Amino acid sequence: MRKLRIALTKGRLEEKTTRLLEQMGYDVSELRNKGRRLILDIPGSGLEAVLAKAADVITYVEHGVCDLGVVGKDTIMEHGGSFFEVADLGFGRCRFALAVKKGNDFYSGYAEKTVATKYPNVTRRYFAGKSMDVRVIKIEGSVELAPLLDLSDGIVDIVETGTTLRENGLEVQEEVADVSARLIVNPASLKMRKKELEPLIAAIEQAAGQP
Repeated sequence: MRKLRIALTKGRLEEKTTRLLEQMGYDVSELRNKGRRLILDIPGSGLEAVLAKAADVITYVEHGVCDLGVVGKDTIMEHGGSFFEVADLGFGRCRFALAVKKGNDFYSGYAEKTVATKYPNVTRRYFAGKSMDVRVIKIEGSVELAPLLDLSDGIVDIVETGTTLRENGLEVQEEVADVSARLIVNPASLKMRKKELEPLIAAIEQAAGQP
């Protein structure tokens, strides 16, 4: 039987998950010195790590080629999927927010509003919850440009410190949802490899300081 596989979101969440695994007593030397490798052994743990983009972490866990994954709640909210979300790991904290040009009120006037975002599903659901029809424009890069170029009345984006918004003359009008790193698990893996996975999940939760 193959080792359990954990998919890690490349970048900051990968670094923080590596620290968490180290805290659990695992040898993370391969993760720290990975070069260009994308599948890495975690010696003595019965685990191997797979490095992937956030949306792909969900895909690999959904299809069962990885048993677990660490991914931001923002990606889960945007993409959904067939997996169990088993723990809030507490790191990678930020928030979805509605931001506008400084001094503007998104809700003033009666004309249909336009919102630019990298997260169209999150945005549509949010405004549907307010019984509001909005026009959503998907932006791939710096979403802050859209209101500055008068393409949109506001943006829905991930905000950590708000510095980028302030430097571009924007401000948060409303918080949409809190975001942090989550541990997700493939349902079939949890059933078939329960004896291995349950203690591992409990150990990860304990190391992350979650109840």
